[in-house]
Amino acid sequence: MARLSFVRALMLSVLLPLAAAAQSQTAVFSGGCFWGVDAVFKHVKGVSKVVSGYSGGEAATAHYDIVSEGTSGHAESVQVTFDPAVVSYATLLKVFFSVAHDPTELNHQGPDDGTQYRSAIWYANADQQAAAQKAIADLTAAKVYKKPIVTQVAPLKKFYAAEDYHQNYLALHPTQPYIVYNDIPKVENLKAKYPDLYR
Repeated sequence: MARLSFVRALMLSVLLPLAAAAQSQTAVFSGGCFWGVDAVFKHVKGVSKVVSGYSGGEAATAHYDIVSEGTSGHAESVQVTFDPAVVSYATLLKVFFSVAHDPTELNHQGPDDGTQYRSAIWYANADQQAAAQKAIADLTAAKVYKKPIVTQVAPLKKFYAAEDYHQNYLALHPTQPYIVYNDIPKVENLKAKYPDLYR
């Protein structure tokens, strides 16, 4: 009997984490410098992990010194792992459009210029594609912005994690001037605008 209980406990210790992992989903967004977008999504309830990286180009050019030239096809991006039972993809889109960046700026966010700073949603499946397109259509119909939304909706071919020194950048460099002026206000805006989502 004791052996049976041990085996059952062992099976549960393996199966429960696998079940939790199976419930999680990922979303990939580009909205200017990934430092601020990363920080915003890290403060959203239901998000378990955010990785800064690159989307839209090839593996050989997925390096900051190349991406920063603006010729690699990549955009600075974040990969968001979330629990859809806690926060929906549609809610993440709401945060992306209203807090993380300005979706009406073409190849430009704050002090940063270039195609690597473009606004983009990289969908992993048809449901994400439809949700992204609906969000844009709804925002456009409601005339939320004075200028047209320029966010690209494109299939996610591959996400490449950025260099280690780019990960969790705001938390590790909270007093850096760029962070203070450009990114901390985004996190504060999330807290003020969506207090129920903020953690």
